[in-house]
Parts: sequence; structure tokens; C-alpha cells
Amino acid sequence: MTGIGGSHAAEQLATITPWATPAAPITQDERLARIEKARRLTRDSGADALLVAAGTSLRYFAGVPWGGTERLVAMLIPATGDPVMIAPHFELGSLQAEMQISADYRLWQEDQSPTALVADTCRSWGATTLAIDPALPFLFVDRIARDAPALTLVSGAPAIDGCRMHKSPAEIALMQQAKSMTLEIHRRAALTLREGIRASEVIRFIDEGHRKIGGAPSTFCMVQFGHGTAFPHGVPGDPQLREGDMVLIDTGTTVQGYHSDIARSYVFGTPDDEQRRIWDLEHAAQAAAFAAAQPGHACESVDQAARDVLEAGGLGPDYNLPGLPHRTGHGIGLSIHEPAYLVRGDKTPLGPGMCFSNEPMIVIPDRFGIRLEDHFYMADDGPRWFTQPQLAINAPFG
Repeated sequence: MTGIGGSHAAEQLATITPWATPAAPITQDERLARIEKARRLTRDSGADALLVAAGTSLRYFAGVPWGGTERLVAMLIPATGDPVMIAPHFELGSLQAEMQISADYRLWQEDQSPTALVADTCRSWGATTLAIDPALPFLFVDRIARDAPALTLVSGAPAIDGCRMHKSPAEIALMQQAKSMTLEIHRRAALTLREGIRASEVIRFIDEGHRKIGGAPSTFCMVQFGHGTAFPHGVPGDPQLREGDMVLIDTGTTVQGYHSDIARSYVFGTPDDEQRRIWDLEHAAQAAAFAAAQPGHACESVDQAARDVLEAGGLGPDYNLPGLPHRTGHGIGLSIHEPAYLVRGDKTPLGPGMCFSNEPMIVIPDRFGIRLEDHFYMADDGPRWFTQPQLAINAPFG
């Protein structure tokens, strides 16, 4: 085993230092350019304004990293004119401290209706059609419809996804940092493995490692051994590692909100013939998916390329097991899963700046599973890896 075992958590944590070359934050000018693009896409969709909910899209446009709650915090972007923030009056100071663009504020008190404020603002603009962030809870959509019965509500996905799907060089740099940091923590986690170690010990190490290297705490961390690796999102419990077990670790962090999400699969000990055969098929399927990701091709073609390799190897077909039970990949950025998707039926054409996971997992029921997950972004002339794929089942990091 190359790079698996031989160390321990304390030794590895002692030598992790903050990332030496942090990527630059998103500038105000870039956020203003995003809003201008959103205006254009909103107009193209036939709407007069766009409502952006608290969450990742509000962070994308305004730099505000708040999640949604039962109190409406949102940004109205008119097709022409300045954005307006709809927010509770008592949150004004906190909101202004987070805002990274200029905007007007229309505030509501606790006994007032924020959706009525949305309706009144749209009426004052003469808006007749409002595009709604797909992530806005139905609770608010329903109330807006009741407060503004003459207002036509449509999906804001064409504007929001049209902006967020195509990452700028600054976004790609932030994602590169996040992914490079996670790969380094993956490498160190493999060194801490020993017979009898519990999954919870590895999870704790990975979280501490992400913090020490300069990322956020692990946004998620799945560590499975042996039989547990046959479940795409794992099984409950705290297994102990045994000789000959397949190891599947899937984890990520964030840098200024931008996600990493990397998985590695390898054997603790000597791989048997079946583990080697399935690992090789997984590796080939991941490579085929990457090669198929060409500008202008539909997202679904990448998924099909991976499935063709697996079916030629006797797996599947479709989602049947043994085989690949889920899509080949997902878009990634400020959300860990976001449009577009590498799955049958998604005909979105691949274009510059789009970023995806590449993870055509193979599941052998009741035995083991193998997921190799790296991410790529689309350049003008084709795909580029953020992290280099695993080279061998018994040498996960070269």
C-alpha cells in the first residue's frame, strides 16, 4: 500500500499549515456585473423583476451569506434600476455590514407582511411579471400570489441559473483552492489509517484538517469501510477498519462559500481480483466521462459515456445493480449540488465556466462500492481537471 497507513492523526495535524496562496475574494465590480447579467436574462424571460431569496443566490449577487428562515430576507432586482433589499427592520445594521453592493432598503416590522412589501414594490415599478428564485419557499410564493393577484409569477431559474452556471476566473480560483485543500487532507487522512480505527476518528481528523489548512469545517464527511461502501451515501454506525476492507471517503470544505467535494476509494491491505477489476472499470468510466465533456455537447452525453464503459464491462444497464445507481455528476459552486447535471435528460449544452463533479460510482450489492470523484471545469476548448484523478487502487495519491 502506497500512502495508506504508517502515521497517526496527531503527527499529521502538527504539520498542516494554512494555505499559502489564498485566492482573491469576489470583487464588487464582479457582483455588479452579475446583477447586470441577471437583469438582461430577466428581461429575456419576459419578466419585469427578479426576486432573489436569502441563501446561496443572495450570497452570489450581494455577498450576504445568510440562509433562509421564516422571516423573509430577499433582494428584488428590477429589469432596470437599482436593487432593493426586503428585510426585517431590526436586521438592518447586520445586513448593511454584510452587503457588498449598494441597494435601497424596504424594511418591515414584526407585525407587518414582508410579502405585501414585495407586492407594493413591484406595483410602484409598474411590474406585471415577477421571476421568483426557485429556492424561495412556497410559503412566501403563496403569500406573494395572494398579496399581488394581478402579478404573474414565473420561474427565476433562467436568470439565476443562467448566471451561476458559468463561473468566472475568480470563482474557479476559489474552487481550485477548496479542492486542492481537500485533496491534501484526503492524502493525510489515508496516512492515519490503521486496523481497528473507527470511522468517527477519521471524520474528526478530516474536520480538524480542513480547519487547520484554512477551509471551513467539513461541509460533509462520509467515511465507510467494507460493506458500508456499497451504499452511495453510507450507512449509520461507526465501523472499524479491517484488513482487506474497501475504504470510501467522500468529503469537502468551502472557501468563501465555494465548495470542494472529492471522493477516494482504495483497499486497506491487498486488493482481491474483483476489487481490482471493478476499480479499473470505475477509473475507465471516469476518464470516459471527462473525455466526453466537450463544448456544445449536451450534459447528458457525459453520463452516457460513463455508462457505455460500465455496460461494456458487464454492469447495469441503466441504474441496475451491479452498476451505477445515480447520475454521473452535478454542477458545483456556492451550492454543492447545482444546475446543470450530468444525467440523462439534461440537454444543457456544455460551455465555458461550467463546473461539475465526475463520479460514476459502481455499487456491488452486499459487497462493496467504489466512487472516484474529482471535478472539472469547462475551458473554451474542453474540460480541465481541478484535481488529478486517482491513479491506482493501492496508491490513491501517487
